[in-house]
Order: sequence, then C-alpha cells, then structure tokens
Amino acid sequence: MVHAFSWPVRPVYSPPDPAPLERLVHEAAERARAVVPGLEVTEAVEKGDAVAVLEAESRTADLVVVGPRGVGGFMGVLLGSTAASLAAHSRCPVQVAREEPAGDGPVVLAADGSPAAEKAVEFAFSEAALRGARLLAVHVWLPDYAPAGMGTESAERLLAEALAGHSESYPDVTVEQEILSGETRETLIEASRTAQLLVVGARGRGGFAGLLLGSVSQALLHHAHCPVTVVRGTG
Repeated sequence: MVHAFSWPVRPVYSPPDPAPLERLVHEAAERARAVVPGLEVTEAVEKGDAVAVLEAESRTADLVVVGPRGVGGFMGVLLGSTAASLAAHSRCPVQVAREEPAGDGPVVLAADGSPAAEKAVEFAFSEAALRGARLLAVHVWLPDYAPAGMGTESAERLLAEALAGHSESYPDVTVEQEILSGETRETLIEASRTAQLLVVGARGRGGFAGLLLGSVSQALLHHAHCPVTVVRGTG
C-alpha cells in the first residue's frame, strides 16, 4: 500500500502533517487484510509525484493497481492522469480498478497476434488460473477492412497461434476462443460488461513505434465496465 504526496517548495508552504496520510494507508492495509486474512501487507508513505513514485515501485512489482481517478480528479473526467501515465510508463502490468466486475464472468483477453501482446497472453492465463476463472480470448476485426486474402479462417488461425503453448502451461484453465466483428474499441467495451477482468496489450498491430499506449488500450481504460489490466510488451 503506497501513498505518494508532494507540495510546492516555496517557504510559504509548510510540510503536511504525515499522520493523516499514514492513517489513510493503514486503513487501506487493514481493509486488504480483512478481505484476505493472513495476507502480508506493507505500508508506505512516499514524498514525490505520484507517477514517479509508483513507476519506481513498478520496477520490482508484479502488478500495480490504481483506481481510475484520485482525489485530485475533476468531475466528469473518466480517467485520472496518474492511471493513464502509469499504464504508459510502468515497468510491470497496471490494473485500473474500474466498475465492480462480474463475479463469475471470464477473464477476457484481447488478442491481436502481435509480438508485443505476448506478455498480455501470459498474464491473462496466469490471472485466470489464480482466479479459477475461464479465459475468453477474443480477436476483433472488421471484415470489410481486412487485408487482402484474410478471412474468418485466417482470423481464427491468428488467434489460435497467439494462444499456442499456453494451455499446456495452464492445463486447469478453460479457454474459449471467439472472433468478433466490429470496431475494436466498441466491441471490447461491450465484451467487458460480463467480464471480471479485461487484459490488453499496451499497443497492438496498429501501434506506431514509440507510442507507449495505443488508442484501444486508452479507450478501454476510460470506458470498460470491469477492471482493466494493461500489459506492456517490454520491461
């Protein structure tokens, strides 16, 4: 449990009292312990910009979890700057806990077959195994705009190749594959309605080199109906 804080460094400002911040983190840790008795929880209050502090934490973390907006968020803003920046810059997967997930729904993996998404596939299998949930791997395409020679069979083969080898590593995970037709962002947002988690790579096949977070990932972070985990392809 980490809380980051900062304040202007001019003399007129005095350092904040750390006691309320420490109490806030302690209450969050106690809630976590109540949800999972016996869970080891550590607490930290760190001075610094939230993104910088959490990016540093991500260097040794398996997962960073944040809410969609913090206390500094503006009404009407769907995704806070901390969540968006972390999803682009974190050294580990970032989960944005949006709406309450469907308890018995699947872990939905958005698979596009790109090399950059390989880590997202691995993460989705691992999460499904930990949760005892089925894994629904979906590939979304628009037939009218597909490359020449690519049909439904090609899309099915691409999805199967993206999943190849992982079922052997996670034999207890039930995997379903589905080819969906439609605009990628809208289709995945709709799929998130019945999911307990949506897993997506930071950039897909349409991403530009140097772009840290693709348009699909950004749209899901803003509008999905369940928690979203963004997995970057590189550490």
